[in-house]
Parts: sequence; C-alpha cells; structure tokens
Amino acid sequence: MKRPTDVPGLSAPPLEIVGNRSRHNPATLPTRPADGEERADGAPSGRGDRAAAQPPHHESGLQAELRERTADLQRLKAEYDNYRKRVRRDRLAVREIAVANVLGRLLPVLDALAEATELGEVTGGFERVAQVLETELATLGLQSFGTAGDLFDPVVHEAVSYTSSDQVEHPTCTEILRQGYRVGDHLLRPAEVAVAEPQAGPSSGIGSDGRRRSR
Repeated sequence: MKRPTDVPGLSAPPLEIVGNRSRHNPATLPTRPADGEERADGAPSGRGDRAAAQPPHHESGLQAELRERTADLQRLKAEYDNYRKRVRRDRLAVREIAVANVLGRLLPVLDALAEATELGEVTGGFERVAQVLETELATLGLQSFGTAGDLFDPVVHEAVSYTSSDQVEHPTCTEILRQGYRVGDHLLRPAEVAVAEPQAGPSSGIGSDGRRRSR
C-alpha cells in the first residue's frame, strides 16, 4: 500500500525524514576498554592498575598472619591432646580407687579362705568356689605379695617379730604371717612378717629398718 504524499506541511514522507536523521546523526555508545588496555585518552584501565598497585608488604603480612593462625591451631591441638590424656588418667585413677575400696572389704574373706586351706578344710565344691573367687579378684587387679626370703621392706612389710641370725646379711623375712595385698599402686595392706636381722658387730648394729647404725 502506498503512503499519501500530498499531506500539507510535509515536503517528504515520514520515513524519509527518519532515514535522513539516522544517517546524519548516528547514535553511538562508548565502548569500555578491557582490563590492561589503554583508554582512548591514553589512560590505562582501572582493575589492572589496582592489582598492580598492591603494596609489596601486603603479601608478607598475609603470610605472617597465616603462620600465626597455624601456630594457634597447633597449640590448641596440643592442649586438647593433653586434656584427653589427663581425663583418661583421672578416669583410670578413680576406677582404681573404687576397685581398691571394694577389694579392701574382701580381704577378711581371703584371710578366712587362706586359714581354711591351711587346715585342709577347702575341698570339693567349696574349693572350686574359692578358686573362681581368687581368679576374678586377680582379674580386677588384686595382687598378693609376701614370700619367705624376701628382703625386709618397711614400706610393704609389717614386722611382727625380730630375731638375730648369722645366716643373713640384711634384714630378711623368714615367715609370712599374713599376706599383703595391693591394687596397682595402691597398697591395701602390708604383709605381716617375722624378720631375721644380721648379728650386730662390736661397733655397729642394724635396726629394724635394715640400716646399719653406729653405736
């Protein structure tokens, strides 16, 4: 369809006017230079300059901070490991004390069993019960000590009697009157023993603690 050309006031069709305007006044938008490229006025672009403008001490500061944080983490890990070890040690100590308290109450039973065994009264099914009891107590950590011939130790031995003998060079346990017991490092009861001491010389003697004393 043809557009009318005889409209008053128009010397040319509207499309011709638009076409002339676009040809004589082109609308162009400025383009943005890429990073690192120079702009039209000769100035370099911004981001490349900011990366290049970082001070040299900035990287060294980051490395120092990283080393500091790493050292903090290492100290924290060491403290946590020590805490776990301390908690485990405390738990074992509490358990050992609790077991020692219970086993200490059973020592009279063990004394009665030992006396009945010496008299030959632990036989049959009763003997089996006694064996199982001793096994279970040993599993809990109960240890008996005291043997004839042991050197006398006042820490774990309680001397009931003393005799002089030329057969020994140091105070020696010659007889165990009652067994001693311990649980780990806990001494439940010292062993009651008879002690033989070396015969005293003319200028010195030996006391009940096994030490030679000058007269």
